Amino acid sequence: MNAKKTNSPKKTTGKATDTSQFRLISENRQARHQYEIIHELECGVMLIGSEVKSLRDGKVSLNEAYVRVTNDELWLVGADIAEYRQATYWNHEPKRLRKLLVHAREFVKIARFSNEKGLTIVPLRMFFNGRGLVKVVIAVGKGKKLHDKRESMKKADTQRMISREMKTRNQR
Repeated sequence: MNAKKTNSPKKTTGKATDTSQFRLISENRQARHQYEIIHELECGVMLIGSEVKSLRDGKVSLNEAYVRVTNDELWLVGADIAEYRQATYWNHEPKRLRKLLVHAREFVKIARFSNEKGLTIVPLRMFFNGRGLVKVVIAVGKGKKLHDKRESMKKADTQRMISREMKTRNQR
């Protein structure tokens, strides 16, 4: 009774759970400075072909972008994806509205936050996941006051100084 052993890979579910392989396209660094992040969510984006080609070249700006909730849908507003040069007249409009794709229960959470006063939904980063799909990480944030921004800058400076000191101590 010899049973043959096969070296077949383990079966996995349909979900891509490997988040270690992704390629960052763009990051909105100002968002973390201007907002106190309360909740983050990863979602897909509906794009057309020339937009994906332009994203592969890294031609996107999320600096002035935000997310709007309308008719039970999330829309990315103000994200500037530059036109793809080789697309000729099949090109896209650079600042058009783009639909974000989320599960229903995640949408309910985000929609609840959007109705509260003083909270904003902003994109933090855009990337290609392991399967080559474009994903956007959005966050619900509360605007920081000037003194809050100064305080967070002081914390970052002290943390940087501490890490420098620890590095020099370890080298001795």
